[in-house]
Amino acid sequence: MRREFEEPVRPRSEQVIGREELLGRARDQFSRGGSVLLYGPPGIGKSTVLRAITTEYAESARTVLRCSATESESHLPFLALVDLLGLVADEVADTLPAPQQAALEAALTGRAEPSLHQDGLALRLAVLSVLRALAAKGPVLLVADDLQWLDAPSAELLGFAARRLGGVPVRMLGAVRTGTEPKEQEHDPYLRAYPPETLALRLPPLSRPQVSELLAGRGYPGLRRSTLRDIHHTSGGNPLFALELGRALAESPTQPRPGEPLPVPTSLRALVLSRLELLSAEARQTLLVASAGARPTQALLEAAGRSDAEAETALAASLGLVAAQGTEGPEGAVRFAHPLVSAALYAQATPFERRAAHAALSTAASEPIERARHLALATTGTDEQVAARLSEAAALARDRGAPSVAAQLGLLAARHTPADGRPGADERRLRSAEDALTSGEIDLAREVARDVLERATDPAVRVRAWMVVIDAAGQAMADVESVFPQALADAGDDPRLLALVRYQLAWRALLVEGEMGKGRAEAAHAARLAATAGDRSTELLALSFQAQMETLMGHPAAPATLEKALAEPQDLRVAVDHNGAGATRFRWLIMSDQLTDARAAITRLLGEVRRRGIVESEVHFLRGLAETELRSGHCGRALDLAHESLRLSRDTGIGEAAGNMFTSLAEAAGGDVHRALVLARDAVRRAEEDGDLIYLSRALAALGHAQLVAGDAAGTVHSLRRARESEQRLGILDPARGRWHGDLAEALVLVGEPAEAQDVITAAREHAVRLRRASVLAVLDRAEALVKAANGEHEAAVRQLLSAQDRLAQLGYGLEEARAAFALARLRAERSGRGAYDEAARLFRRCRAMPWLRQLDAVAAAVAVPGSPPVPAPAAPAAPESVLPHLDRLAATERQVAALVLEGATNREIAGRLFISVKTVEATLTRVYRKLGIRSRVDIVRLAAGQHRPN
Repeated sequence: MRREFEEPVRPRSEQVIGREELLGRARDQFSRGGSVLLYGPPGIGKSTVLRAITTEYAESARTVLRCSATESESHLPFLALVDLLGLVADEVADTLPAPQQAALEAALTGRAEPSLHQDGLALRLAVLSVLRALAAKGPVLLVADDLQWLDAPSAELLGFAARRLGGVPVRMLGAVRTGTEPKEQEHDPYLRAYPPETLALRLPPLSRPQVSELLAGRGYPGLRRSTLRDIHHTSGGNPLFALELGRALAESPTQPRPGEPLPVPTSLRALVLSRLELLSAEARQTLLVASAGARPTQALLEAAGRSDAEAETALAASLGLVAAQGTEGPEGAVRFAHPLVSAALYAQATPFERRAAHAALSTAASEPIERARHLALATTGTDEQVAARLSEAAALARDRGAPSVAAQLGLLAARHTPADGRPGADERRLRSAEDALTSGEIDLAREVARDVLERATDPAVRVRAWMVVIDAAGQAMADVESVFPQALADAGDDPRLLALVRYQLAWRALLVEGEMGKGRAEAAHAARLAATAGDRSTELLALSFQAQMETLMGHPAAPATLEKALAEPQDLRVAVDHNGAGATRFRWLIMSDQLTDARAAITRLLGEVRRRGIVESEVHFLRGLAETELRSGHCGRALDLAHESLRLSRDTGIGEAAGNMFTSLAEAAGGDVHRALVLARDAVRRAEEDGDLIYLSRALAALGHAQLVAGDAAGTVHSLRRARESEQRLGILDPARGRWHGDLAEALVLVGEPAEAQDVITAAREHAVRLRRASVLAVLDRAEALVKAANGEHEAAVRQLLSAQDRLAQLGYGLEEARAAFALARLRAERSGRGAYDEAARLFRRCRAMPWLRQLDAVAAAVAVPGSPPVPAPAAPAAPESVLPHLDRLAATERQVAALVLEGATNREIAGRLFISVKTVEATLTRVYRKLGIRSRVDIVRLAAGQHRPN
């Protein structure tokens, strides 16, 4: 069930998907005047990345020299030299000595027959002289693709010149094809044609989310996640292979069912199987059996009747179809050189050949799950015995923590279930849909449930299918509004079915209507109905929801309801669910400042869901552990966990918006405040689009916090006032839920509204005292000290800050303790004109709170300059944070140019630092002015100082 109270990132160009880090390293190398060599297997995207880098840096170079070699022309001497210098040599030829001119002309025109043996020195010096002469007129960029086909004389000449260019402004960018599997120093021979210290960058395979983004960007969106998983596995993350597989799927009238292969297009089959005809028919059959197995070994192949398997796989290894023995995996493992080889072998076999392979493996495999799968794929038509064995195998996979495997086995079981089978095919399909939900395959679950609803007439089956549809909607429950009346009609007066629907109505009341009290009442109703029907699982879920609502509302019944939810008998699956009593108890502990117990509870839950393969709950519990570490002041650890959860969210499509919201908090504490702002703004946008009122308040709180860290006090006030209004409408009274009250009060002081700040503190303190929220009270005291300081009560403010810091230290809130020490140091500095920030710096370093350390360094530097005014909220050095809300509108290069303008750089200096032309700088600034609604460089500076508002 996909519920939470809590993500996305700006879209990237489809040309450079998954290559941001690599492009960043190339930029750094070029900024130092260095050269870059890209390498990787065919189809990995070398040429695409090479074009992207060339486009980015070509304008900064006066001369761009290009060549792209081909295999069919690699025997022609000096052909690459002709491509590179043929059109520019005349420009500088008259500066060359006569012997060099003659040698170069002979090589470029072919009128004579030069050779490196006869004219070697003159020709080598000629190429070097030409490059030096061109560079004397302006930077030179030399681009060479497919270096593996470069003719040998041209490669030798380039290498000679590259080793002698020294500080001459010639940058070289090349790409070379290497093997499918990375091998140590495989690219080294090609580095001889490049300058010393050239940076060699290997292009790695794309991740599954990156393959999904690539396919969507090329016109293949909407593929279900299980299909995307298969494409990623089969392609090995190779962009070309993934696109070809996506194209074949798009052209296929139906998507493959479980157990069926992906349609592998002829182009890819020819690419990987061109050497298959060198094998005997028996050897090809052995490889087909290996391709049908999940983890083939020599022993398995022999047990499946392939008596010469060892010799046949050794021959296949010599042809590059199978990896050499001992390179990876257990002893005797048979591993294909690339997953596409296995897929192509299987795809080109006839249905009869595939069934024969599976029939052999169904008796040879020792693993019961594998035996059942092979039996199903070897059987045609319906067969209750086969269906029953598949259902047993699905249950075993479920118990072993492999719900994705269970879902696939369940669908196979449904396919083989006779019309009069018991349980029926639809019941087995629904069980597989529920397994798909557990494993994070939301699209598959929704598809299966909708398919069942088209046929089913049994009320119990229909209500169960509606529950899958609702759960698959996640936070966007408004998208399934029409489902609830239909589900209620199907439930009739059956208390067990009504309990299921009422539980979902509780979530609807919370997420869609924003009525926490109504959600609590619906949950209580669902719990009573479930108890009447003897449905303990639904009763426990409803009680957990009720307890969570009462906690947020500050309701006095919350502890008693939580105790009911934790009472025996328990359902282990519900106990570890992210909406179950264990998760509710964790939330209670962390809101009650019991950080050690909260960490132990969430760590246990995380370990259990990982063991059981419950991906949806793993996403949430990773975030819960990250929150615990953040509260404890372990900012680096929190950031790592937040990113891990975020990656899993994007991979599965579960809670992406919530992941961005929490990662924003972690970035603001221990990472990059600009990323924090981008993530939080996206979280707010998604919540508004989904109509998710509960989540909106949390996203606004994250945005307000990021704005405070960025030095945008006015933005903080705007966002947190909205968060306050949202929580008031929802009836959320516990200040430990959002913990935004101290930030709002601090920002109000900074914008000159201390009276409103005191009102915020007083209102929050009333509930914090009643609910015994000690850390919230300490943070409110820290904020109140700033109010007192603003009102001239300096000594009282110092005493209150000292007390707040001490209490936060005792509670284990490391980052909040450091913030109190920072506020105390600034208060003393403002009073004395001198700052002692050592204690605050020590505490921030202990927390690895990098954004706060940057603030502290800027404040300390300003105080150290005699006569400098106090700095209320300094920015991170990358760009003044007061400008950051506006810089979100800019592209990456535009932000870099604007940041350098703020440093006082001239257009020529910016061009030199960014390796772009002055003309490009001018054009970029024109776009910056238009996007920010300003007219000049001066306005950028004014915007940074808060003296100018964009139109």
